[in-house]
Amino acid sequence: MHGQIRSISRDTGVILDIGATPLTDGSTRFRVWGPRAQKIEVIMPGSDRTPALLNPEGSGYFSGTVSGIGEGDRYSYLLDASLERPDPASRFQPEGVHGPSQVVDPNSYQWNDRRWRGIPLEQYIFYELHVGTFTPNGTFDGVISRLDYLVELGITAVELMPVAQFPGERNWGYDGTFPFAPQNSYGGPDGLKRLVDACHAKGVAVVLDVVYNHLGPEGNYLHGFGPYFTDRYRTPWGDAVNFDGPDSDAVRSYFISNALYWITEFHIDALRLDAIHGIYDFSARHILQELAEAVHRQGAVLGRRAYLIAESDLNDVRVINPPETGGHGLDAQWNDDFHHALRALLTGDRAGYYADFGLFSDLIKSFKEGFVLSGGYSSYRRRRHGSSSAGITPDRLVVFSQNHDQVGNRMRGERPGEYLTVQQLKLAAATVLLSPYLPLLFMGEEYGESAPFPYFVSHGDADLVEGVRRGRLEEFAAFGNQGSPPDPQAEETFLSAKLDPVQCQTGDQKAIFDFYRDLIRLRRECPSLASLSRAGMQVIASEDEQMLVIIRTAGDDQVFCLFNYSDQSRVIRPALACGTLRVLLDSSGNLPTGSCVTVYSTRPNTFPTLNPFGVIVYRIERNI
Repeated sequence: MHGQIRSISRDTGVILDIGATPLTDGSTRFRVWGPRAQKIEVIMPGSDRTPALLNPEGSGYFSGTVSGIGEGDRYSYLLDASLERPDPASRFQPEGVHGPSQVVDPNSYQWNDRRWRGIPLEQYIFYELHVGTFTPNGTFDGVISRLDYLVELGITAVELMPVAQFPGERNWGYDGTFPFAPQNSYGGPDGLKRLVDACHAKGVAVVLDVVYNHLGPEGNYLHGFGPYFTDRYRTPWGDAVNFDGPDSDAVRSYFISNALYWITEFHIDALRLDAIHGIYDFSARHILQELAEAVHRQGAVLGRRAYLIAESDLNDVRVINPPETGGHGLDAQWNDDFHHALRALLTGDRAGYYADFGLFSDLIKSFKEGFVLSGGYSSYRRRRHGSSSAGITPDRLVVFSQNHDQVGNRMRGERPGEYLTVQQLKLAAATVLLSPYLPLLFMGEEYGESAPFPYFVSHGDADLVEGVRRGRLEEFAAFGNQGSPPDPQAEETFLSAKLDPVQCQTGDQKAIFDFYRDLIRLRRECPSLASLSRAGMQVIASEDEQMLVIIRTAGDDQVFCLFNYSDQSRVIRPALACGTLRVLLDSSGNLPTGSCVTVYSTRPNTFPTLNPFGVIVYRIERNI
């Protein structure tokens, strides 16, 4: 396939078949897809060097080897002697989206993770973070400085929001326009490699969020090269990518090459595919299936695990079903329904898509099956929605009580700590981490971070900035009595999102942090909680009392997870927990960890009591 990374041994590096690749003789090989140009030349901006003409290969590709250009040199393409553009497959944009590209030697970084093979997906405990706001300096090296903290917490997988080059220095990352170039203000290619290397040294996997449904509006120069986009479909964020129209083979290759590039050159362990419901492909072999096959094949060649995880609001199990059953073969997908059911229950919020949630039975269904909307009627969508995930193993679904979207897409980007009590925050954490699914935390939630996570940008186009401002105002016009959203272009909006991890050291926030750490430790060390299987899980619910009992079993190990989602104390019925029980965790702190209680069915004074919004985890020591 044109443009695809070659599969080679894990010890020799990788050559990208598009972009600029420096050679050992001091020259550089250039290759670009540009069917809309008759002639493409390589130029070095600011120099008097004569443009170097690339040779047409056919199918719209141009290539050639140019002497006197090597690692660190900056270059652009000149299309038809009139249009100067950066490289669509640029490995680095040191001057931002409008500047020239820079030649990067993919083999110059000396890796220290040769023995790293990755960890099984069922062991992932995700920690989603935004590089720019996670630390004061907002860089890849800044994240490295916090790795010991994440390891202490028990995190096994760091998930980076998109790092592909975007305009300016402030952005969520979903406005990236150079899919192969790590953000210059974060530390560029070497900074990202140092971070991945450091994570692997501590046994932590790295997940990278990539955006294959659109590119951002500012600095998107692909239109001049070829039909990367199509007007046959629409996305809310920009032009849809041309995955199935005329000349789409090279477009598909471009994005598959990108995925393999991250897995190979940067040793990334898994890719989170943003909003795949915005990826339109009606060809016989869906781009997601082709992408999954390529990534899994390359992982096998490299001797490492390589996973693809989808974000989708379709509730469609075809995403993760194997190709032989008509699926795309991805490894896992986010389950928004779990979040919606939990949030609607705890907050009473019924606005927007929360209209389909709010019943205690919704949370129970999500615990038992995964998707709540599994083919039934959605009042929000005014149609039937979803498919059943009851036959999907729990280790294929990612659940959470917070993520960047669910926090950041609120008008002020406020976190749940503004409207939930400490006990409710602990209850939400336990619901996620004691579930049989793959858990994800959003940076700062583990101690109840008070900083918001509002939407922010730093576009250079004044008209685009005003358009973004108008869009935010219109989006939240119905909430006028709550004020206006923060100005997304203002630097103070970005700075307001910076974390203050010192908060985790005192008071209620330390109690929340300690609780998260204990939950994660239990999940990793307790066999029945570490086993991601519905076969060993019994769900007992009392909708009237809003009380939930989850019995998890693996071999001889059995635990009782007791949840109270009401604001009243509840007495646990002896039929549910009878015998000698050892306390593994009590969110109220009333029962010492390791202490034992004996419950007799004939003695009401021995029945356990759950405080309002309380959680208790017992291990059964002896049945009576």
